[in-house]
Amino acid sequence: MTTTVTSPHGGAEAAARTTPVTLTRRPGRWLDGWNPEDETFWQTEGRAIARRNLGWSIFAEFLGFIVWQLWSIVVVMLPAAGFTFTSSEAFWLISVPSLVGATMRFPYTFMVARFGGRNWTMISAGLLLIPSLLLGVVVGNPDTPFGVMLAVAALAGFGGGNFASSMANITYFFPQKEKGWALGLNAAGGNIGTAVAQFAVPIVVTAGAAATLNLSLAGWMWVPLILVAIWGAWRYMDNLSNARSDAAASAAALREPHLWLLAVLYIGTFGSFIGFASVFPKLIADQFPAFSTIQVGQAAVSLAFLGALVGSLARPYGGRLADRIGGARVTVGAFSVMGLGALALVWTLPLQNFGVFLACFLVLFAATGIGNGSTYRMIPNVFAARALVVTRSGRPDAGVAMQRKAAAALGLISAIGAYGGFVIPQVLNLSQSSTGAYTAAFYGFVVAYAALLTLTIAVYIVPRRSLAGQRI
Repeated sequence: MTTTVTSPHGGAEAAARTTPVTLTRRPGRWLDGWNPEDETFWQTEGRAIARRNLGWSIFAEFLGFIVWQLWSIVVVMLPAAGFTFTSSEAFWLISVPSLVGATMRFPYTFMVARFGGRNWTMISAGLLLIPSLLLGVVVGNPDTPFGVMLAVAALAGFGGGNFASSMANITYFFPQKEKGWALGLNAAGGNIGTAVAQFAVPIVVTAGAAATLNLSLAGWMWVPLILVAIWGAWRYMDNLSNARSDAAASAAALREPHLWLLAVLYIGTFGSFIGFASVFPKLIADQFPAFSTIQVGQAAVSLAFLGALVGSLARPYGGRLADRIGGARVTVGAFSVMGLGALALVWTLPLQNFGVFLACFLVLFAATGIGNGSTYRMIPNVFAARALVVTRSGRPDAGVAMQRKAAAALGLISAIGAYGGFVIPQVLNLSQSSTGAYTAAFYGFVVAYAALLTLTIAVYIVPRRSLAGQRI
């Protein structure tokens, strides 16, 4: 089937646009000739197709985050199911999915171009069945060795990789003017999966269980939704033939110093979000066991989901503030609040007041969410400034190459930043195992946020010739 839409623009500059957009559909739901920058095509047909693909992409990524973070809530319920793992072993079960998920983001970035967005969404969603089903099996037997549990937890990292491929896929569907909106929705929809997992699992595994705990449902409960995601991708999503990965740009971006500086900042913001979200249920269980779960009828509810929920909802506002006053300024504010929140947590912990503890963490989560949005928004601005510098130096081709680096940098930085989800739990693990408390870890976080704040000011607030004097 072929659809032709002609864009009636005049003038020399628009001459290229007057070429009709010919959208050709091939078996396997492949689309040839996709051009969202053509306004007429976008308004008449393109937007509806793009939004349909976005909706199912969000759903699949949402499930990816759920599976990725399942162990964060399952771990605190293992003792009630008869498991006797040490606190250090529990931290490893929490952090290994983040380590694997961050690593999986690198190859996942290129899979859309290799297999097609629709096809890879089906494959990546199907891979979520493995950790979900295996989790349901291993937590049903308290004699399961720790090594087996750790291997199954590592497989949950498949869910962490979904973010990279989902974002890469959606960026091809939307015109430049709407990419920010679409990618923001895609990211927020995924992040909320962490909160949903931490809210729903305690309810489902305890509802109607009386004196027993049906912890296997923590994995099996998601299987029907994963099957729906696979079916929805097969039935409603599309593959774009013009989706191409840029391996050369990725390799070049890795040689750009600003990629690594921004990646460090993103570890501080997104890494803190996913790291604290994964350990929050355990921290509540350790410090305030009476509030680990709250009984509501026959079901138990954990308030740990509030942290991930607040951080997820705050992320779009970070991007919006960055558009108004500059990403670097918002990031500086985020790191300031994160440092103060961590400091307040340490100072108020001796009060043993759960309300104060929860409030401090929610402030911390909100700041990480704001920082996620603002730091991610800084990436294209930094590379645009670098492109302007090299173009002014008389190397226009180098400016184009810098813009290609910017596109590659978004995926690479999101992958590197996710390693914070491993670092945060392991720093807390080290603090507890060596000092018997988490105080040293939180003081370390305060120092780290102060250092990141200083780095942001020095490199991206103070005008620099290397960034064309631009406000980032």
